[in-house]
Amino acid sequence: MYKILVVDDEEKIREVIREYGEFEGYEVTEAEDGMKAVNLCKEEDFDIIIMDAMMPKLDGFSAVKEIKKFKDIPVLMLSARGEEYDKLFGFEIGVDDYVVKPFSPKEVMARVRVIINRYRANEEKNRKLLFKGLEIDIDGRVVYVDGERVDMTPKEFDLLTYMAINKNIALSREKLLDEIWGYDFYGDERTVDTHIKMLRNSLGKYRHYIRTLRGIGYKFEYEK
Repeated sequence: MYKILVVDDEEKIREVIREYGEFEGYEVTEAEDGMKAVNLCKEEDFDIIIMDAMMPKLDGFSAVKEIKKFKDIPVLMLSARGEEYDKLFGFEIGVDDYVVKPFSPKEVMARVRVIINRYRANEEKNRKLLFKGLEIDIDGRVVYVDGERVDMTPKEFDLLTYMAINKNIALSREKLLDEIWGYDFYGDERTVDTHIKMLRNSLGKYRHYIRTLRGIGYKFEYEK
């Protein structure tokens, strides 16, 4: 489920976007000013931010500039002003798209889908999986824990990558054997348990991402 942060000092606008966003299947979080948005982004991960330009405490443009210092989150900017200067300035600081008020909620959701799909395509092209301090470079076959390279056996890497790509999905030992070792493997399911133990040791403080499902198998569990 993708997470949207809606930032606007008008409660009715936040409510309308929340209603349409949840109908589309998104998880929606609200903030009434730019300062709260910055603090929320420090605490949580979001897939996109819908940001009003003019707000008290900290305006939308300043909030975007601050957030971009520590997280690369796509931004759809809302504004009652449609001047070209405002749009150009927004694009210069990293805004992905711009919608002028009053707007159609359906159009906003359509633009949100386009932005998220574009970011997903870029992530797949880069072939890197990021889970906070855990980074998996698929093409380079390298894993980093808090920026430090971790040595893994080929099977450990394949196991981690497969589970991470299928995050939050329950995977049986038999399924993991078939996918990682192949159908012609003649060992037993304890092979998976042994490699999971090795993998957890390699992941250190991120070992909790790999959850044991009693009587089933394992799951790479991660929520933004």
